[in-house]
This record gives sequence, C-alpha cells and structure tokens, in this order.
Amino acid sequence: MKDYFVYIVRCSDGSYYTGITNNIERRISEHKAGVNRSCYTFRRRPVTLVFSAMFHDVNQAIRFEKQVKGWSRKKKKALIEGRWDDLKILAACKNATSHRFYEGRKER
Repeated sequence: MKDYFVYIVRCSDGSYYTGITNNIERRISEHKAGVNRSCYTFRRRPVTLVFSAMFHDVNQAIRFEKQVKGWSRKKKKALIEGRWDDLKILAACKNATSHRFYEGRKER
C-alpha cells in the first residue's frame, strides 16, 4: 500500500504552495532544485516545507489537497501552526448576509 502526502511549502516571497505526492522527500527536493521551470515555486525559491499530512487513500489525499488549496491564507497558517480550534472559527461565514447576522429574516 502506498502512502500519499499533502504538503505546504512556504516560498521566499511568503506565499504558500500546496501539493500532493507519494514521495515527500523527492518532491520537496524537486521544488528546492527548481526542476520544473513552469512550477509555481520555481521563481519563489528557496522553499521550506512547513506542513505535511500522510494519507493511505489517494482519494482522501486529493480531496484534502483541493480543500486546503481553497482556504484563505489565515486558515492555512492556522493549519501549519496546529491551531486546530481556529480552523472552525476561520471557516465561519462572516458576511452580513449570513444567517447568523441577519436578524430581519422570517421564520418558515
């Protein structure tokens, strides 16, 4: 059974890159060496691995990678720092049309 890793690297410009691989050491080395000129990290080297999570099921890894890629920078930073309680707070909708803030709605 293969293991799969979802990882986040911090780039030299402070941005984050999220990816998936079945060989974390090789993939991080490729980012650091700039193997692929068209990769997001190529012009943002050096990169530093700041988070990784292992999965036994490739489909779960792919779902988690897509989920994390859609997250805000603040939410990714909470994940990196292990602030698990903050993830739920940062995921909550905070705009004025949210059901939590709209007091004038009618009950059905």
